[in-house]
Amino acid sequence: MQSAAPHCALCDVLQTLITEDGTQYRYEQLCVCAGARPRLIVEGNPYVLGIRDTDSARTFQQHLARARRVLVVGNGGIALELVYEMESCEVVWAIKDKSIGNAYFDAGAAEFLIPQLKAEKPPPPLTCKRMKYTTDRGAGWEDGRLGSALGPDWHEGMNLRAAHEISRCVHIEAECEVRRVLLHQEFMALNVSASFVHEEGKDSATSDPVEWPVYAELTSGKIFGCDLIVSATGVFPNVEPFVSGNNFTLGEDGGLKVDDHMRTSVRDVYAAGDVCTAGWTPSPHWQQMRLWTQARQMGWYAAKCMAADRLGETIEMDFCFELFAHVTKFFNYKVILLGKYNAQGLGTDHELLLRCTKGREYVKVVMQGGRMMGAVLLGETDLEETFENLILNQMDLSSFREDLLDPNVDIEDYFD
Repeated sequence: MQSAAPHCALCDVLQTLITEDGTQYRYEQLCVCAGARPRLIVEGNPYVLGIRDTDSARTFQQHLARARRVLVVGNGGIALELVYEMESCEVVWAIKDKSIGNAYFDAGAAEFLIPQLKAEKPPPPLTCKRMKYTTDRGAGWEDGRLGSALGPDWHEGMNLRAAHEISRCVHIEAECEVRRVLLHQEFMALNVSASFVHEEGKDSATSDPVEWPVYAELTSGKIFGCDLIVSATGVFPNVEPFVSGNNFTLGEDGGLKVDDHMRTSVRDVYAAGDVCTAGWTPSPHWQQMRLWTQARQMGWYAAKCMAADRLGETIEMDFCFELFAHVTKFFNYKVILLGKYNAQGLGTDHELLLRCTKGREYVKVVMQGGRMMGAVLLGETDLEETFENLILNQMDLSSFREDLLDPNVDIEDYFD
C-alpha cells in the first residue's frame, strides 16, 4: 500500500514486513509498489507544495481557493495539466527549457498548444467512470502520508478555480530555475522590487505593488511574489523504507533495480511502478518513464510473474514492453506518444516528418534509415494504430516518405 510505505520496514532475511504500529507480516512473495514522492525545490516551506497523489492534490485545491497568483515550477505532465486547468488567478510558469512540455514535445508542438492558454475552455467532460482509490483516514491519521497515485484524469471533478474573479492569465518564464524562495519578511529585508505581471502575461519594469506571503527569485534575475508555489520538478523513487538493512540493488535513478520478471536483487521481493528501475536491456522502441500508464502495466506484469514463479512456470515478457505508448490529454488535446517519440537515443542520424493543422492536429514522425521509430500525435488524428504497427514491424517506408503524412492519402487503409 503506497500510503503505508513511508512508515514500514522490511527484513528480507526473515521475509517479514513490519508496519509502523509494530505489526509483523510474514510473506512468501512481496511486491513493492510504493510509488515516488515529489522532488520539492524547497523542503519544509508551507507555501511550497508538490502534487503526486490524491491527498496532495486535495491539499493544493484548498490552497488554490484563496490564491491570487500561483507560481508553477516544472515542465512535466503535472505542470502542463495544472497551468491549463487553473482558473480565476494569475499563473507564473517557470520552466528550465526553451519551450513548454519539453519531456513530451518539441518546440513546434509547444507552439501548437500555447494558443489554448488564451482560448475559452470547453465545457467539462462527463463524469469519469474510472475506478479511483482513496486511503482510509481512520484514527491516528497524520499529515504527510501518501494517497494513491494520480491517474490521467485526476483533476476531473476537482474545483481548480481560485476565489478571485480574475481572467486567466499565464506568464511563461523560460530557460530559468528557482534560485531561492523567500518569505515575506526575508524579501522585505532585501529592499528590492518584485516583477510585475500584466493581465496579458507580460512583465514590465514597474515593480509589483502587492505584498505577497512568499517570493521566488529566478535565475533570470526576476523575483515574483505569489500566494503559492507548486513544485512539479520530478520525483524520487520511494525506496527508503525498504533499503535500510537489506541488500537491494538500486538503479542509477535511485529506484529498486528489477530484472525482466520484475524481481529485485532480494529473494522473493518484486517491484513495480515508479519505485522501480528497469534493469533489463529494453526493446529498441521502449524506454522507462515514470508515468501512470507504465506503472499500471508493470503492476499487471509483476502479478503474472509472481504467479508464474510460484507455480514454477515460465512466462514471456509482456508485449507492452515492446513499444513505448502513452495516451493522455494536454490543453484539451488528445496526446499520444509512441516509441522514440523525441528521437531518444537516436543521435543525429534521424529525420522528422511534420504535419500541422492549426487548432486541430499536430503530427510528428521520427524516421531512421527509412523506418518509423516514433511519433507524437496531438488531436484526433486516427493515426495511432497504423503508426504503432509501422513502428513494430519496421517496414522500409522510404518509397512512401512523401505520402506518409499527406492528409489526402488514407495510409490507414493502405497499410491495413
